[in-house]
Amino acid sequence: QVQLVESGGGLVQPGGSLRLSCAASGSIIRLSTMGWYRQVPGKERDVVATITSGGTTVYADSVKDRFTISRDNAKNTVYLQMASLKPEDTAVYYCNVLFSGAINYWGKGTLVTVSS
Repeated sequence: QVQLVESGGGLVQPGGSLRLSCAASGSIIRLSTMGWYRQVPGKERDVVATITSGGTTVYADSVKDRFTISRDNAKNTVYLQMASLKPEDTAVYYCNVLFSGAINYWGKGTLVTVSS
């Protein structure tokens, strides 16, 4: 059983920063790709960034050079450092674990609101 618990969301002004954390339980975490997705009402859930077990990262074009994904395998935790936040970054952010390229696990999400 894999459980994911996100934290770190909240209200931030445009141009500000936030760090999201996702603590994962389960022995498969170290072998899995982890990532962050986001969703706004009425739209599909979109990938923000992913990181493989070996540390290879991929970012959505909209967040390149502003967001940084990282993971601590010893703590089974993935982070998303967000900087230069824009109102369009407002969304519910979900932590994801992809095991064996086919099995997805999701957290319950954490709301990020970028507004003055």
